[in-house]
Amino acid sequence: MRTTVIILIFSLLCSISIAAQTDTAGVYEKEAALQGVTVTSQQTVRRMSGAIGGSVLTQQELFRAACCNLGESFSTNPSVDVSYSDAATGAKQIKLLGLSGTYVQMMAETLPDFRGAALPFALDYVPGPWMKSIQVSKGTSTVKNGPESITGQINIEYKKPDDAEQLNANIYGDTKSRYELNFDGNVHLSDKLSTVLLLHGENDWGSHDDNGDGFMDKPNRRQLNVMNRWKLTAGRYLFHGGVQLLTEKREGGQTSHHQAASMQHPYSIALQTQHYAAYMKHAFILNPDRNSNIALMANAALHKTDATYGHKAFDVDQRNLYVQLMYETDLAPHHSISLGGNVTHDYLKETYATHDREHETTAGLYAQYTYNLNERVIAMAGVRADHSSAFGWYVTPRLHLKWMPTDVLTLRATVGRGLRTIHPLAEAHYLLASGRTLVAAGMMQEAAWNMGLSTALNIPLFEKTLRLNAEYYYTTFQQQAVIDYESDPTEICITPLDGRSYSHTLQVDATYPVFKGFSLTAAYRLNDVRQTIAGSLMERPLTSKYKGLITASYKTPTELWQFDATLQMNGGGRIVGQERFKAYEQLSAQVTREFRYVAVYVGGENLTNFRQHDPIRNAMTPFNPSFESTLVWGPVHGRMLYAGLRLHLEKF
Repeated sequence: MRTTVIILIFSLLCSISIAAQTDTAGVYEKEAALQGVTVTSQQTVRRMSGAIGGSVLTQQELFRAACCNLGESFSTNPSVDVSYSDAATGAKQIKLLGLSGTYVQMMAETLPDFRGAALPFALDYVPGPWMKSIQVSKGTSTVKNGPESITGQINIEYKKPDDAEQLNANIYGDTKSRYELNFDGNVHLSDKLSTVLLLHGENDWGSHDDNGDGFMDKPNRRQLNVMNRWKLTAGRYLFHGGVQLLTEKREGGQTSHHQAASMQHPYSIALQTQHYAAYMKHAFILNPDRNSNIALMANAALHKTDATYGHKAFDVDQRNLYVQLMYETDLAPHHSISLGGNVTHDYLKETYATHDREHETTAGLYAQYTYNLNERVIAMAGVRADHSSAFGWYVTPRLHLKWMPTDVLTLRATVGRGLRTIHPLAEAHYLLASGRTLVAAGMMQEAAWNMGLSTALNIPLFEKTLRLNAEYYYTTFQQQAVIDYESDPTEICITPLDGRSYSHTLQVDATYPVFKGFSLTAAYRLNDVRQTIAGSLMERPLTSKYKGLITASYKTPTELWQFDATLQMNGGGRIVGQERFKAYEQLSAQVTREFRYVAVYVGGENLTNFRQHDPIRNAMTPFNPSFESTLVWGPVHGRMLYAGLRLHLEKF
């Protein structure tokens, strides 16, 4: 009955959007460069045209939902899942190829970003209105950016200083007491020098407790985020540089202190974070005819978090430095090579039960060869060798192949190894919100092989094009950090893998423009993710067995109105032990009205109002080992409505 109602609601929304108009919508045409490959498309979601499989989410795609930050940018994407890590801190995590987002390398314009202690809340640190596009690649990706990509890369493209001069503002508010103000404006100081300033302020202070368990459904949060970027062009020399300053305060825990086990000691969660980052890129074009260039790129970050989880205190002071030197050139027609090296330094000072210091310096060299026959046949082979001050030498080879025999069919294959260093306590300190004792091993490495096959079909159908994609990826771990709920009911242990761990993912998706202005996308994905926990090979906990998605988008001929709706069906899975959760659905929708300089949008998320009925277990005894807030598999809070306004001025 529930599923029938959902389908009827979704059909009604689609019918409303179809009935509004039945003619052409505006077309968004744009060129974007990704890993040296240029693609041109008229779609808001584009397939990558190079050897590496994946997709590019344009700004128009991001506008289809509220998209307040990176973690809320994938609601219409069939490949990436976003969920809460726990029901107390508001930490979110993405999943790609059925595995945790820690195996996805986070990039900001091809520079590694948000490492270590910044990972648990990184999805909230990137405001949606700042982004120009998001590039999601699958598999181990290129060797240029280090060995850390295992299931893929997410590369964020921010708004550029040398974009057409403009001023943008975004105001947002929702029924969960969240309010945001975003601003960005760029200035061309000369024909060679330009700058852009991006500002983000957020106040999410409401203490909502819709399920009546005495705990906030999500934490109160205040964030101030500022970024300033510069670009200089002087002949064959290019410079990019910028700084980011972020401060955030989170407070969660009990809302009704009389429900506490002890009225004198209500359970509270408090996190205070400061994040400071800077980057620079220097590029010298040596020979334009052969695409020869040399580039020096670097970024640095300071990240500090002071956290309290009930009686538990955790503080971390982290410093990261990354430097890359790269040379690229065409050897001959159809043949190119990239050579370079990276140095990465990570330092963490942690305070939990003891005062610990972890540091690692990794230096690596890589070589990548590409054969490109008119985009029809592409072979990209790369290998890198890295030396870690903590773990010694290791090698990561990667191979990507593309064959496009006709305009209708594209085939891809990939195989590669990825390897990353994990700081278990820093990357998973949200687990301290559990009543159990967190037992985490020290710094360790994770290593895995990833293999994938994919096919893309562009099928002419009724004078339009049906875009059909199918892909299969297999990931097998040699080394892995395993979060173990099974061995001891009073502990959560993060221990090295002892046994097998793997993931099989099969996905099919299709997009079709039913008529001008109206398009439908449908996708279905199967996950088989297993790992050895407490000596037994079992399903990875809190992972849905499948995901189904249908999205509909319609823009009127005058381009003044746009209607969007997305229905997700999430399959069931294992929680802990023999406990399982059932499948559930989520529906979101948005309506946008465009004016000359302003766009007004209203919408809703989780319109089906589905909520996990027990996101916090034994809420009445928060200081007992049976208290558990980290076994989250579904939505923590219910229906949410929102409204916002986007202002856009050019040549101000």
